[in-house]
Amino acid sequence: MRAMILAKPQAALRLEERPNPPRPGPHEVLIRVHACGVCRTDLHIVDGELTSPKLPLVPGHEIVGIVTETGPGVEQLHPGDRVGVPWLGWTCGACEYCRSGRENLCASARFTGYQIDGGFADYTVAHERFCFPIPSRFSDVEAAPLLCAGLIGYRALRLAGDAGKLGLYGFGAAAHIAIQVARHRGQQVFAFTKPGDTAGQDFARGLGAVWAGGSDGLPPEPLDAALIFAPVGALVPAALRATGKGGTVVCAGIHMSDIPSFPYRILWEERMVRSVANLTRRDGEEFLAIAQAVPVHTTTTAFPLAEANDALARLREGRIEGAAVLVP
Repeated sequence: MRAMILAKPQAALRLEERPNPPRPGPHEVLIRVHACGVCRTDLHIVDGELTSPKLPLVPGHEIVGIVTETGPGVEQLHPGDRVGVPWLGWTCGACEYCRSGRENLCASARFTGYQIDGGFADYTVAHERFCFPIPSRFSDVEAAPLLCAGLIGYRALRLAGDAGKLGLYGFGAAAHIAIQVARHRGQQVFAFTKPGDTAGQDFARGLGAVWAGGSDGLPPEPLDAALIFAPVGALVPAALRATGKGGTVVCAGIHMSDIPSFPYRILWEERMVRSVANLTRRDGEEFLAIAQAVPVHTTTTAFPLAEANDALARLREGRIEGAAVLVP
């Protein structure tokens, strides 16, 4: 099989011919990859900002494919089933976090495309507990970004509470999905892009933002909550300044540059800053049902598997509208 391999951080991925993947183990399934989204987390891994990947590594954690073989003990999936595989690839199921519905915080968790070989390949192996059925209304390429950009955006929306006026900082793959869910819920969305990014602001308005502007400015009225998808710590005080009394700022990325010091007065009046860590299977089940009901439309640019480095470079440079997707 073909796979894109990360041999060491800050190195280009190499296209390699590998032996066929091993037969799936207990409770695992072998999946023929049809599409795999390219996520900003993949960039953080390749660029060495997330420091504990297994090496060599096959990145990719927004996987859509067909089950071709099942391992011992698999009961819920069968050959021919179409499934999606997200970032969270395995949890212990026994710790206090797993037992209290917070498996996203499991200390023993393993992550797809990080400690488990992912979907930048023709085949991948996944645990059956962390595979989601994909609604038939979505094509493989359309569905891929739902598996991380969509899921993280949904969890961030949920943790922001019932915000009537919602700010989205960083209008990429996650935000372009989150805005559709927010509008479905009746929320007004204010989009913030890099200063001067008029194309990104037009993209946001086209998806229903009531206002779009640079992240160095303030919205025309105070926000009830703000979601930060860009990995830029300086956006936290910016979002606090844009948020009204009792508002919530949710940091939705797995990696962020340091947050600069800021005056207490912009946090006062019961504003709150919190983070999103990973996802739970409940998030996946709820979000995919909502995505089908909205229905969410993903804007994608497809790349052949061998052009993964080009897709990563364009994502790094901000030259992708919506989401990049590899198609083996």
